[in-house]
Amino acid sequence: MQIDPEAAAFLAAHGQDDARLTVFASDASPRRYFRLEGRGLLLMEDQADPVGFAAYMRLSAHLNDLGLSAPRVVVANKDKGLALIEDFGDATYTNALAAGQDEGALYRLAVDALLHLHNDPRGPQVDQPCYDLQVMLDELDIFADWFAPAVTANLNAADFAQGWRALWRSALGPVDGHDTLVMRDFHVDNLMLLEGRDGVARCGLLDFQDGALGPCEYDLMSLLQDARRDLSPGLEEALLARYLAGAPAHLGQPEDIRHRYHLLATQRHARILGVFVRLCQRDGKPRYLAWVPRVLRQFQDALAEAKLAEISAFLDSRLPGWQANAATLETRLKP
Repeated sequence: MQIDPEAAAFLAAHGQDDARLTVFASDASPRRYFRLEGRGLLLMEDQADPVGFAAYMRLSAHLNDLGLSAPRVVVANKDKGLALIEDFGDATYTNALAAGQDEGALYRLAVDALLHLHNDPRGPQVDQPCYDLQVMLDELDIFADWFAPAVTANLNAADFAQGWRALWRSALGPVDGHDTLVMRDFHVDNLMLLEGRDGVARCGLLDFQDGALGPCEYDLMSLLQDARRDLSPGLEEALLARYLAGAPAHLGQPEDIRHRYHLLATQRHARILGVFVRLCQRDGKPRYLAWVPRVLRQFQDALAEAKLAEISAFLDSRLPGWQANAATLETRLKP
């Protein structure tokens, strides 16, 4: 396989020039991965995002120091954006579930990994940006800019965006905290079941380079209210109860944790609805619209659970029929 000459020189410099390479499935970023067959290693190549590359190095070391399992960096050339990292194999949670692995056991392991992180006072002791109120509000602009106009004709976009942001500025006060390292995309595609490891180290962590310092409940919500799949009936509540039983004391009473969980869910689902429309209309990727009905349901449920009646009333008044129109976006927006 032909690779970049600098990547080939990097492999040769570290005794891997004779390795057989295969392209390894990667995320949606410019980052590329090549598997060194039979060597337990991946070549990671990312020359487009030096900040993200440096964050990957930093957070890989941090998570492993905490007793969790992120792919270890064996050797790296930061200037060239090249690294040899540990290869965790192919047993993502998505693949494990498809192969018939016990859903409850997989999710309990992931919740336990979060509890391990959240109960360790060293969790937020890493140099990463904060996932704070300003960032959350900026993310909600995506809903106003893309989703709202898609479900309502002749929308006064500037007026809607101003009112939308003001309501959320008030609502999100309880989650404007920096309690832990938040990985931001903690879901089945980015989790792995690792053989030969014990305890929470059996849960492999991927795609953490965008991690930030934020509220503990965010990754839990990202796991249990996934845009990609529904959990078996009753499993979300059972897993939420498992988290509550082991949550760090500084998070307060169970009802406080639940409230923040649902607040964050509402914010995330709103953002994702906007992202899916943007992916279709701007980026020519309509396939994401197939997930809109699930996220729409999650958004409506979270609005009710978080008791965001003022935001619900605002949506109903400014976006008449928005729920019905959103349910047909895949038909109406697809080319």
